[in-house]
Amino acid sequence: MPAQRVRIDKVSPRVYRKLVAVSGEVAEAAEAAGLSRKVIELVNLRCSQINGCAYCMSLHAQLGRAAGLTTQQTDVIGGWRDAPAVFDDVERAALEIAELVTILPPEDAADLAYDRATDILDTDQTSVVIWAAVTINAFNRMSVVSGYHARPKGNPAQPSRSQDATD
Repeated sequence: MPAQRVRIDKVSPRVYRKLVAVSGEVAEAAEAAGLSRKVIELVNLRCSQINGCAYCMSLHAQLGRAAGLTTQQTDVIGGWRDAPAVFDDVERAALEIAELVTILPPEDAADLAYDRATDILDTDQTSVVIWAAVTINAFNRMSVVSGYHARPKGNPAQPSRSQDATD
């Protein structure tokens, strides 16, 4: 039987609240930069997929649909490069940055990805997308290391944590 994981959001709630506050600041900055909630949820969902955080995947697929993501977008986001008609230029640029921040590829590949994204996104938008990816990566790692899992409820799209927690 696996050892009970330390729920770092419960053990260090002040730190967790600060992370939640950063996420709120990112949302405000996104709006100020002209980025939709839909774009930020694409970033959250893609980073969560890469990090294998099932709880965050479930949550951000649901939030993304509420923000305007289509079923097709949530279905094919992992192969977004092979679905150019499904995502607009800004969405593809945001996904490029999301993967860059999450995977941290070698410098030459990172430079190419960054250049492609910044051909579409302005400086403020680029900054916000990077912050969104950094923030969701922190949440993903907190959730995975703490042992939070997505579990079906009455509504399969409604995520739950294996123990009481907030995100």
